[in-house]
Amino acid sequence: MGQHSVYEIVDTSDLADLIGVVFAPAALPVFTADRADLFSSRSVALDQLWGGQAHMLRDTLQEISSPQQKLRMLENFLLVNFRRRMEHRRFSVHPAVEFALRRFGQAPAVATVSGMAKGTGWSERRFSQIFREQVGFGPKVWCRIQRFQRAMRQMQACLEIPWAELAVECGFYDQAHLANEFRAFSGIDASTYTAMRDRLWQNHVRVE
Repeated sequence: MGQHSVYEIVDTSDLADLIGVVFAPAALPVFTADRADLFSSRSVALDQLWGGQAHMLRDTLQEISSPQQKLRMLENFLLVNFRRRMEHRRFSVHPAVEFALRRFGQAPAVATVSGMAKGTGWSERRFSQIFREQVGFGPKVWCRIQRFQRAMRQMQACLEIPWAELAVECGFYDQAHLANEFRAFSGIDASTYTAMRDRLWQNHVRVE
């Protein structure tokens, strides 16, 4: 499952085990040998990407009972099989993207795509293209997701912040903007999320 800009409902009724990896921004091309945006909002079988290696990984994981050992085995598999790509210049993060990710992370509320493009020396169109190919989303969508994630972290931390204040602190225009974006990305409203936060992961909500 590639990066998504909208919520996804995962049917776990026929799943015995579920394991996942969250890659650092712009790291996905190392493991797919292709542009990150080709996997955005898509689900692709690992067999299509890794062939026999995917079968070997799946069989090995099924033989391990401990969740901790499964995670260590998966991490070791990725490090061993993709180390050369990690070190290969072809898969290195473009300096403009690296610069933008750092700046967006420092000030997502005030950083603009046009200003970022100017800072990298690229045209806005070319900068957006490179960013999308390496990160998976265009810079505008990326910044929207970062604002949403920041708001969720505040809520998950059980910080009792008034909605209007939380909206401003996380870079939204106002409380209505926060409410609309939260529902667009999660499928539920912010109040429902905070009411459930003691029994969920930050990015996962149980659907009855």
